[in-house]
Amino acid sequence: MQLEINKSVKILQQNKILLYPTDTVWGIGCDATSNEAVKKVFNIKNRSESKSLIILVDSINMLQQYVPTISNKIIELLAETSKPTTIIYNNPIGLATNVVADDATVAIRIPENKFCKHLISAFGKPIVSTSANVSGNATPKSFKEIEQSILDSVDYIVNLQREEVNEKSSTILKVVANGDIIVLRK
Repeated sequence: MQLEINKSVKILQQNKILLYPTDTVWGIGCDATSNEAVKKVFNIKNRSESKSLIILVDSINMLQQYVPTISNKIIELLAETSKPTTIIYNNPIGLATNVVADDATVAIRIPENKFCKHLISAFGKPIVSTSANVSGNATPKSFKEIEQSILDSVDYIVNLQREEVNEKSSTILKVVANGDIIVLRK
């Protein structure tokens, strides 16, 4: 696994695009702080930059570097949940402008996938994680379902977990203006 992490970090440091396994489905990823790299992801997915992308961080500490105000309620929720949980936060800082939605929000998840956590930790910055499909097409549940156009468009494909099938998607929650949390997808 360490060899794959080392190769992947080099790709991310060069503003290149990675195809990698996550705690949900295979993801297309890049440095979430690089406008240039994020633009490449939107082009690969044939997706408008007005749509948002999910960002992965390795810990609550990293999350707090990019979302300065996180309520204790959110921290407790993240500590207790066992299901992949993506939360939409308001007013992030330090991320590429094209990963932040028009309403000044960003979707962030702390993955429970060992490879992802070690990769993000080694890279030292958040990474983009968007499903490995062209926008509008079905989300692949395994590596072998990923479209050839996606495989041909990325700079590196992680050589781990290629036989696994993963049908789970993350719960999506949103922090609203008054601090309450609403469920967008269970």
